[in-house]
Amino acid sequence: MEAASSLSLSLSLSTAPFSLLPVSSRRKLTLPLQPKPRFHHSPLCWAAASSSVPIATRESEIELEIEKFELLRAVTDTQRGLTATPDQRSSIEEALVTVESFDAGKPIDLGLLDGTWRLQYTSASDVLILLQSAATLPFFEIDQIFQKFECGDQSRQGVVHNVVRWSIPRLLEEQEGATLLVSAKFSVVSIRNIYLEFEEIAIQNINISEELQALLAPAILPRSFLSLQILQFIKSFKAQVPVSSSR
Repeated sequence: MEAASSLSLSLSLSTAPFSLLPVSSRRKLTLPLQPKPRFHHSPLCWAAASSSVPIATRESEIELEIEKFELLRAVTDTQRGLTATPDQRSSIEEALVTVESFDAGKPIDLGLLDGTWRLQYTSASDVLILLQSAATLPFFEIDQIFQKFECGDQSRQGVVHNVVRWSIPRLLEEQEGATLLVSAKFSVVSIRNIYLEFEEIAIQNINISEELQALLAPAILPRSFLSLQILQFIKSFKAQVPVSSSR
């Protein structure tokens, strides 16, 4: 995700918004999880579709869904890009180019971008550093990474939140231990790129483990007022750091 103030993933804006944490290089890829396309061969459904959708359009849509699935399959077993080999990265790049070709030249549709996207794969070095740290350090875990776009009814701008859920074993709950949140404003500058203005980095939603709770406020009475205050402070703690970098 380059500097601490710009936690990000690459934004590849093509046929559908495939990315989760933003930058504007299409050569760095982030993908959301999508199910394998299912095609139903019911004569009634086929007839209904044939009467309202041109055959060429329908075939193109089916082909696009197949290529999306192939792209998602290509990133499988790469641990979100961390263990991807050069051959795998090459295959993923080829699959990406194929998907992008379906809507080449079309402007960014913020209506499709709006929502929360989960990281499936990235080649962004700053994100891979996080994943590598979690893989090698016994006291640091990275769970899900998301990117939440809030576009509303805007056509040229919005807000994006980069969300990293992390934990420290035995001190914080697994998977939902704490949240790193990087917020930024964005605006569309071309059919392929967005401009980011980072505003804030925050650590919040701290959920301490049962072991630590028992240590701070044991179930056996009496519980001290101080231990309860410490417990409440940790649960409600939120650290915020304003940033002013742009990309």
